[in-house]
Amino acid sequence: MAIPATPIDLRSDTVTRPTAAMRQAMANAEVGDDVLEGDPTVRRLEARVAELLGKEAACFVPSGTMANLLAIRSQTQPGDEIIADADSHFHFYETGGYAAICGCTARFVRSTHGIFDPSEVDRLCRSISDHFAHTRMVIIENTHNRGGGIPWPLEQSRDVARRAHAMGLRAHMDGARLWNAAVAEGCTERDYALAFDTISVCFSKGLGAPVGSALVGDRHAIDRARHLRKMLGGGMRQSGILAAAALYALESHRQRLHEDQAAARKFAEIIAQSSAIKVDLARVRTNMVYFDIDPRLGNAGEFCEAMTARGVRMLDEGTHTVRAVCHLDVTRAQVEQAAALIADAGR
Repeated sequence: MAIPATPIDLRSDTVTRPTAAMRQAMANAEVGDDVLEGDPTVRRLEARVAELLGKEAACFVPSGTMANLLAIRSQTQPGDEIIADADSHFHFYETGGYAAICGCTARFVRSTHGIFDPSEVDRLCRSISDHFAHTRMVIIENTHNRGGGIPWPLEQSRDVARRAHAMGLRAHMDGARLWNAAVAEGCTERDYALAFDTISVCFSKGLGAPVGSALVGDRHAIDRARHLRKMLGGGMRQSGILAAAALYALESHRQRLHEDQAAARKFAEIIAQSSAIKVDLARVRTNMVYFDIDPRLGNAGEFCEAMTARGVRMLDEGTHTVRAVCHLDVTRAQVEQAAALIADAGR
């Protein structure tokens, strides 16, 4: 098959570039000093995302990693313990910040693709003892990246949060791709968020903004997080330029996410036709597709290199596991072309 004239980049939904309309919104943004008196566009963004999630306040931060770190540090003490899935982003991809900066440890649940039962909170919550760390927080990731981009069932997520609260714990949702989860479950972001104390959301994943996340929650937690943001070097000045992009993304790109999710499903269906590729179609619920390749195609890294040479960029996520992500910057036709090239390589 012919190599695409322009590489089809399916590595992540973070590779998107601002649209012309988003750039115009950035250029026209009203700005101020966000550390001193507050940037007016940042304040509008924070108010809007807090409203969307049904919470008192929000804090704009440079990254989802910082948002998760602030959620943990603002609601725990050094030596506390977190209950979570071992493949959670905050543990797997965020350089151990919860241990190095927050001084916390973690106990890991039994899960299926990152989704776990509320009974796991009972099983892992430690009794009060001089010998044990204090269990302080439960974290879920929605959608769960390493689980295949799977959204949490709405009621199950609420049950986990309720169980955490019944045990005297705080509940945090890493909702970097909460937007996609809400589309998949046919609910609102607020429906997911209300049961949780804090939620982190990302504007550069799925929504197409160039940078930025927010931590959302009650006023006390967010005030504490804002103070810690400054401590960690996350206090930005005329950041309304970035906030304007995030605001534009919230209002203009959320309603098209179903297109990415439909494209991902079609992509999975096409590559599943290859005998050298295994993909669990039941796990393709949002904009991510995880699939395994036959060892005769090499390992995942080698396969991704070979596909890059054929004009399709993806990420290796294990010895023989590959990830592809659909997003704003690839058309349905490009997605189907990439899938056909992958299926052809597997014949």
